Amino acid sequence: MSRVGKSEIVVPNSVTWSQAGQTLSFKGKLGAGEYSLPEVILLEKTDNGIKLVPANEQTSTRRIWGTTQRNVQNIVKGIDNGFTLNIDLVGVGYKAAVAGSKLTMQLGFSHDVVFDIPSDLTIKCEKPTSIAITGASKQRVGQIGAVLCSHRPPEPYKGKGMIRQNEFVVRKEGKKK
Repeated sequence: MSRVGKSEIVVPNSVTWSQAGQTLSFKGKLGAGEYSLPEVILLEKTDNGIKLVPANEQTSTRRIWGTTQRNVQNIVKGIDNGFTLNIDLVGVGYKAAVAGSKLTMQLGFSHDVVFDIPSDLTIKCEKPTSIAITGASKQRVGQIGAVLCSHRPPEPYKGKGMIRQNEFVVRKEGKKK
């Protein structure tokens, strides 16, 4: 059984938070965020931050407890430090460039793939074959990363495609004569 919910959520001094009923509001240097606590989760204030406590000992409540703890922790971490996802473009001629609020990618198609950058995220290209997505929401950064990678998912035979940081591509053997 997971014990994730037992850990305390440390709120840094740069993040302010308030509670109105079952809704938690956070403000930090990278933005603001809200989270609605489930009815079966109670909140306790501690010296360093927040501790979540289940209202009862049912299995379903304990499941929600750990998920809620991680979601709140991700909001606090995102508003304070932010999240970054790096994507590498592997393949001959695969390139990316940012111009204004548009990301233009050359991925081996007959046309360029143009993507509008959302206002809540920052996308940078340090190298033509590297894309860095940065934002305050872990869910939003991962979602946009998945949308971008869906244009050229990693293929197992040659290892080409858009590969996320720490993603392992299982290589397969080709045809034999």
